[in-house]
Amino acid sequence: QVQVVESGGGLMQAGGSLTLSCAASGFTFGSYAMGWFRQAPGKEREFVSTINSSGRDTYYTDSVKGRFTVSRDNGKNATYLQMNSLKPEDTAVYYCAARLRGPASKWYDYDYWGQGTQVTVSS
Repeated sequence: QVQVVESGGGLMQAGGSLTLSCAASGFTFGSYAMGWFRQAPGKEREFVSTINSSGRDTYYTDSVKGRFTVSRDNGKNATYLQMNSLKPEDTAVYYCAARLRGPASKWYDYDYWGQGTQVTVSS
């Protein structure tokens, strides 16, 4: 069965770094674009970043450009989100998602989702 599992969240001070990992199974990982989204309490789920199936093309929301880097390892069926210079406003549950038909920034365009991992950034 399909599984998408995020890990690596935690509590960090502002200015720190974290790397989130997403392990996928049960589908042809190398054929799917992977996306990262986040949801803070009381807010809608928002797009963070996406990477196409080959890993060549990446996209970011403006608020994380220059601080976050998305990558993937198709041999390991995994995608990663390196987060640097963390800010308190980055605090949210971070979700990993898979989409068969290429990168997208709308959460409802994704096919498979993980359960999320909490990232908390203190000031």
